[in-house]
Amino acid sequence: MAETMAEDNQFTIELKHLEGLEFRVRFDQENMEEILVGKPLSSSGGSGPNASRLLAAAAANCLSASLLYCIGKNEPPPGSLRTRATCHLHRNEQGRTRIQRIAITLEVNGALEQALRKKRCLELYEDFSVVTASLRQGFPVDVCVVNKQGETLHQSPLPE
Repeated sequence: MAETMAEDNQFTIELKHLEGLEFRVRFDQENMEEILVGKPLSSSGGSGPNASRLLAAAAANCLSASLLYCIGKNEPPPGSLRTRATCHLHRNEQGRTRIQRIAITLEVNGALEQALRKKRCLELYEDFSVVTASLRQGFPVDVCVVNKQGETLHQSPLPE
């Protein structure tokens, strides 16, 4: 039986809320421009994010949009959310790289934080995240909502 990878390889991507449900994604790779979620990548030979990074960005975007929609119904305050997704990779028994888990932190500020404290959105928004709910059928997706000071406002329950 082959051993699994001892070290935990990982990468982190970041999303910044622009306005409405639009986000700018910053990938961790050098010389990679930021892209807007939903915009197609250039097929003219430029390098872009790999599939694992796109998957992490999709999960982060889906959770972010779900939370903003729940609170603001398409009118969230511009720039009110930053999201960070850290994808942990490992090698399976056959030596193939696999996603072990994704940890996502949503950082809210200002009016959005105040709205969160008064609404049930923190109990509901994860259920409406199509991507995250689907990924959780294969591996853990840990989600935490914090304010600008780093105080935890919500932590998703750990899988049983």
